[in-house]
Amino acid sequence: MNFRLVANALRASRAAPAPVSLRSAPSLLAFAAQRRAMSSAHHQETFESFTARYVSFFQSVEDLFELQRGLNNCFAHDLVPAPAVIEAALHAARRVDDYSTAVRIFEGIKEKVESKKQYEAYLEELNGVREELGVNTKEELYPST
Repeated sequence: MNFRLVANALRASRAAPAPVSLRSAPSLLAFAAQRRAMSSAHHQETFESFTARYVSFFQSVEDLFELQRGLNNCFAHDLVPAPAVIEAALHAARRVDDYSTAVRIFEGIKEKVESKKQYEAYLEELNGVREELGVNTKEELYPST
């Protein structure tokens, strides 16, 4: 019988919420304004600090999980990482002995850039590192695709 009392009490507590009164509307507007002000308090990171942060991150990577997490975070931003970041990521991929991730870094660049010309500029800029580490692009590995 006790369970019926509890069930009835729970049903009553799930009743429709009370309508918002006009008296509480100014406080809701104040709350919304405060919330907006708090959300804009974050500083904008400059491209140089972004580059420095990810170069140092990739230089300290010790395992594949960290490398892939860093790449996901880096490529999630609305910008194309600088060649210095890509170079550090390539060195990290070879340091943790994961060739496929090194190849996929170039696939990520190809997706992030706006044109084929920009992708070719990245490849040209990073050609020395690619030769040093022995990293090919997907196009070099599979010419028919």
